[in-house]
Amino acid sequence: MRTVAIAFAIALTNALPVHAAAVAGVELPAAHAPCPVTDTHWGVKIEDPYRCLENLGEPGVQVYMKAQAEATEKVLSRIPGREPLLKRIQELDSEVPANVTDVSRDAKGNLFYEKRLASDNQFKLYLRRGFDGPEKLLVDPEALAKATGKPHAIGAYSNSRDGTLVAYSISAGGAEIGTLRVINTESGQEVMPPIDRIRGGDASWLDDGSAFFYSRLALGWENRPRAERFMDNTVYLRRLAEPGKDVAVFGPTVHPELGLDRSDGASVLVLRGQPVALAVVYHGVSRYRSLYMSETAALLAGKPQWRKVFDQSAQVSHISTHQGWLYLRSAKEAPRYKLLRLALPQADMARAEVLVPGGAEVITAIASAPEGLYFTRRDGAAKRLYRLPHGAEAGAAAQAIKLPFEGDVAIADADAELPGVVLQLSGWTRSARHYFLAATDTEPKELNLAPKGKFDAPAGVIAREVKVKSHDGVEVPVSIISRSDIKLDGRNPTMLYGYAAYGTVEEPGISPRTLAWLEQGGVMVICHARGGGILGDEWHKAGHKTTKFNTWRDGIATAEWLIRQGYTSASRLAVYGGSAGGIFVGRVVTERPDLFAAAAMGVGNLDQIRSETRANGAGNIPEYGTVKIEEEFHALRNNSTYEHIKPNTKYPALMFEHGVNDTRVDVWMSTKAGTRFAAANPDGKPVLMRLEYDAGHGVGSTRIQGQQRTADRWSFFLWHAGVPGFQPK
Repeated sequence: MRTVAIAFAIALTNALPVHAAAVAGVELPAAHAPCPVTDTHWGVKIEDPYRCLENLGEPGVQVYMKAQAEATEKVLSRIPGREPLLKRIQELDSEVPANVTDVSRDAKGNLFYEKRLASDNQFKLYLRRGFDGPEKLLVDPEALAKATGKPHAIGAYSNSRDGTLVAYSISAGGAEIGTLRVINTESGQEVMPPIDRIRGGDASWLDDGSAFFYSRLALGWENRPRAERFMDNTVYLRRLAEPGKDVAVFGPTVHPELGLDRSDGASVLVLRGQPVALAVVYHGVSRYRSLYMSETAALLAGKPQWRKVFDQSAQVSHISTHQGWLYLRSAKEAPRYKLLRLALPQADMARAEVLVPGGAEVITAIASAPEGLYFTRRDGAAKRLYRLPHGAEAGAAAQAIKLPFEGDVAIADADAELPGVVLQLSGWTRSARHYFLAATDTEPKELNLAPKGKFDAPAGVIAREVKVKSHDGVEVPVSIISRSDIKLDGRNPTMLYGYAAYGTVEEPGISPRTLAWLEQGGVMVICHARGGGILGDEWHKAGHKTTKFNTWRDGIATAEWLIRQGYTSASRLAVYGGSAGGIFVGRVVTERPDLFAAAAMGVGNLDQIRSETRANGAGNIPEYGTVKIEEEFHALRNNSTYEHIKPNTKYPALMFEHGVNDTRVDVWMSTKAGTRFAAANPDGKPVLMRLEYDAGHGVGSTRIQGQQRTADRWSFFLWHAGVPGFQPK
């Protein structure tokens, strides 16, 4: 016992140097003592002064992290307006009767969906008999949370075609790695032993419900070197009658002759009415897929013979099927995408028809139903929906569907044998609602999956779409949400948000929580910077790997524009982004710290040079690049926040938010960057580390966790914007 106590004391001494700064009357732990390691890449020496913080198993590192987390909690609690703001957020949330997501239908027309009531802390899985029938609770993660003391969340689910069975994955503490379970929807009883090593867990059922395909991490993944833990995923066939005899049917180690990368993942599905099955390959985070095909009989016998239909060179990112047709969305020679059609079962790319050519609008998604192919196109932030009969000639005009308001339209559920589609519609001033478009209708009808809320269309809130010229003259789309009565006098607390990675888009949508920010006079700004996909594949490529610098330069240009236009001033402007958005935030702050009063980075990827050493690193190389290629190494260095932290620089107030159980972006990304910032200017503005020990990357967070994060972040911003009522005493 004495030995343990002495070891803990030594760890504490090494982790917490004597010098510490006081913030809001709280003594913040000083920056961790340096533990430098020097790496050399392409003749360039890179010093990493806090490499030891990557070793989360080291007692001293844990002591340091917990001390930072506790001090941050104390500081935030000293902000007078935090508790009233949290209470207001909770009040606004309580006015939302229910949130509904992940809607799916079975062959009988029954609906499955996840729903969180105003009284719930977590989303639960439900079954509804038809659109207007009775509702039944199937899976309740809160029951597991009460039994174990840890928050649980559903990762994904998939119902059998007849709706009698549903497979779902569930994990604890935000880790996103858990088990896959199958229950009977009538009895609620599990019909097989749970499957472990599940990361994702979206099962693909055979039509008769006797078996499904699923993907699983390698045996002993947790004991592998960190960078290899998520490699060598394998797709298995699980027959419910033989749960102990799963058959490996696809993966890098199963079919080495295919030349798959160890970080590739896949989903396998059997096509209805065709003698073939497909394996869709996901190359890490790359938007481009590969496709393989096998005879169904051979696959079900456990001996598939996979034939490549296309690889990443086809630049295909969406796939849909209907009877004798295979539909593809491709960016090849179409930077804003085109739609291709191939005949099945041959699926010969040399004979692909251009069904819908590329144009000025961006084709965003495709889905098949018996009556035709549905697809969406965007013009800026807003999307439109179209329907095209399956027998249409190439280049034929598609039917435009009239939508009730302008904003985002997502195809929530479509099936090649179920007429009609379920849609989710939302806007910058309209909360998300679900609609159903019947096969012959030209306008969708609203579904009653949840009662309407008081703030579904809040009064006095407006959205503006503007374009801002960036450093090279390129115009960047920017969305601005505010109260209708704001004055452009430079005094509005303003939050600039950016993500801009993987070709994704911040779609129009609003949460009633946003009103709590707007009520403080706040303005919310979304910068659709290069690296995102608002203008298609070309926009993504313009902020990707060696062009990634455009992402954060677009952010700087937007900040400057907001100040020039009088929306805010440097003393009232904050910037926020999460995950890949950490690059956006970290580099605008290190490049132009004079533009911001505060910044927050949530689960941010902040050390680009070390990014590929994490468990999720190899899969992200298609987006960021690798140190193994000289040109990409220099780009990684240029885009790394950690590498650009300079001593004796007046940085804005900074807060790093991270779930310790994060399996996507390791928590050391935040602790290393936060420590280096703190050491760079120990007498400057505060550097806080908000670390949660029962959370991960944010997926599956509980309502309470989300409310508290939001209240802490916005209180921090309002404090440093000088808003009365948020100044610590």
